[in-house]
Amino acid sequence: MRDRMKQAADESGLPFGDRTKTFNSRLAQEMGKWAESNDKGDPFHHAVFKAFFADGINIAKIPALLDIAASVGLPREEAEAVLVKRTFKADVDEDWSLSQKNGVTAVPTFVINKNRLIGAQPYEMLERLMEETGVKKRSSSSPEV
Repeated sequence: MRDRMKQAADESGLPFGDRTKTFNSRLAQEMGKWAESNDKGDPFHHAVFKAFFADGINIAKIPALLDIAASVGLPREEAEAVLVKRTFKADVDEDWSLSQKNGVTAVPTFVINKNRLIGAQPYEMLERLMEETGVKKRSSSSPEV
């Protein structure tokens, strides 16, 4: 599985290191919800991805998450309060519940009209899912949504 993930990351130009451990991402998910509420969701998620998959950083540790939050311009003190108070715990609980209800067992999972694509897949597989479910490809002149 790790070799497949490494290959998919390489093909996509994503960083992927030789990490030997898996860390609990629960607090990172809660921090991600907070980052999203502060219009820093994408930069935070990218930074956590790199920290975990490329740099082998233990994203279960609050100091590591505070460093990541600060690296994308989020206030460190506020980030610490969010983690200590577990401000976004209920939001993540709700996400997990919805995932469980919908049979999502891995990330990423793409679901379109009950059709699923589970796990890191080549771009062509995602494109095939879109075609099979009738999703039309936007022209390059289409405005961003």
